[in-house]
Amino acid sequence: MSAQYKAIALISGGLDSLLAAKLMLEQGIHVEGINFYTGFCVEGHTHAIRKKDKAKPKRNNALWSAEQLGIKLHIIDIIDEYKDVLINPKHGYGANMNPCLDCKIFMVKKAKQWMQENDFDFIVSGEVIGQRPMSQRKELLPVVVRESGANDRLLRPLCAKNLAPTLPEREGWIDRDKLKNFSGRNRKPQMALAAEFGFEDYASPAGGCCFLTDKNYSDKLVDLWQARNRKEYDLDDIMLLKVGRHIRPQAHYKLIVSREDGENKFLNGYKKQFASIEIISHPGPLTLVDGELTDNDFIFASRIAARFSQGRDTDSVTVKIIRKNGEEQQFDIPPLPVSEIKQEWYI
Repeated sequence: MSAQYKAIALISGGLDSLLAAKLMLEQGIHVEGINFYTGFCVEGHTHAIRKKDKAKPKRNNALWSAEQLGIKLHIIDIIDEYKDVLINPKHGYGANMNPCLDCKIFMVKKAKQWMQENDFDFIVSGEVIGQRPMSQRKELLPVVVRESGANDRLLRPLCAKNLAPTLPEREGWIDRDKLKNFSGRNRKPQMALAAEFGFEDYASPAGGCCFLTDKNYSDKLVDLWQARNRKEYDLDDIMLLKVGRHIRPQAHYKLIVSREDGENKFLNGYKKQFASIEIISHPGPLTLVDGELTDNDFIFASRIAARFSQGRDTDSVTVKIIRKNGEEQQFDIPPLPVSEIKQEWYI
């Protein structure tokens, strides 16, 4: 009997990685998935909090993909290791704060390490030539191969026919003729292949899987670094940048104002880490305060928070502030007129 070769497949939760792994299973390869958690993954965070996203499935698409494929999925936390990739990307950023090329190199390198430690034979990626401008241009694919150290054990089944044969193809572990020659940003070939395999309800083919590709999120991250005067972050920072209105009335403090009840409940879990403002007299947002505030700052910040409550059109609302030391204070204030809320305060 011929040996069954083993591949570790990078599973992001998107359609491409799903199809790449499936093509290997169709050729009798033993496939297991690997998913690296950076903290910036879109999966499941705001979708599970906000009412406007209630129609979206509350699922982790990487786990869903593994279930559809019938394979084991290894989810690996790389939050701390990933910091250097984001803060000091050798190849720079994309349109926003996305270090896509450095990210791909890092993840393939980690997959290679896992492959060697677990006696697997090669790595599978769902990359397609020309699909992502920063990391999947034809001239950049060899950079990933070289700098990750994966060499010719990195197979890209969806565009393999457009590339030189890899070790699994040359050695006959797989049939190159059964691989694909997809290229460019058109996703119709992938969608047709998904239909052929019977995959339905997969993640949007055009959707990104990383918050760092989003301009609004990237702006909040840059603002955070500028306010601290250094590039640093932790998991709580990553999560809070995804939630609420972020408003910076002064350079030394920022408000995170919830937009609905789900965000109120989410932000409530952070009240011990931040000073906070609550609206007592009317339904309204919970507001976290990041920074060191004077008494006058707290009054002004409370007037901003009151503007987003149902008491916005009244003469005054009752607010309660809780400082970081636990000291509480309650008072009545007039909501700040909307004309006095400056657009440049919004991050």
